[in-house]
Amino acid sequence: MMLAACGSDADAEPGSSTSAASTSSAVAAPAAASCPSAAPAAGGTPEWTLPGATGTVAVTGSTDSAAPEVTVTGPFSVTATQVHTLQAGSGPVVPDTATVSVCYMGVNGRDGSVFDSSYQRGEPAEFPLDGVVPGFQKAIAGQNVGSTVAVAMDPADGYPEGQPSAGIQKGDSLVFAIKILGITG
Repeated sequence: MMLAACGSDADAEPGSSTSAASTSSAVAAPAAASCPSAAPAAGGTPEWTLPGATGTVAVTGSTDSAAPEVTVTGPFSVTATQVHTLQAGSGPVVPDTATVSVCYMGVNGRDGSVFDSSYQRGEPAEFPLDGVVPGFQKAIAGQNVGSTVAVAMDPADGYPEGQPSAGIQKGDSLVFAIKILGITG
């Protein structure tokens, strides 16, 4: 299922929350496009570790040959969206009205599951920043093309009412690992 980088919203169905420690990495069959799908090297040190209001998340960004890794000890939640630049790019600054080409992986903080990943599909996604959820726009706008970023978004900046088709419940915090490949517009 493709959410197009959190581009739509729907009503949530209430559900139970469980405590979990989960590591997610985007691993899929090789693809001919520019989002690597190989698992990251084992035993690496995370580039960002964030204690949340509950739980913790650790993120290792993608490389030219490996997908990112997001490890959730949780349930993980934040009360305010936080963005961290894992690796700064040297390209132009991304305006908030740009159409971007990115590789990304979205992980649910409640259970550590990957709910959407262009890395698993092996190809980048392209979309206008004014057509995605606020947390995704906050993570990308103002960054340089070529940057690798992580964002832990509070429910208000993701899907406040949930997105049942993606397993996102009302109140879930989301974590994204994003590689900014290019911009237009």
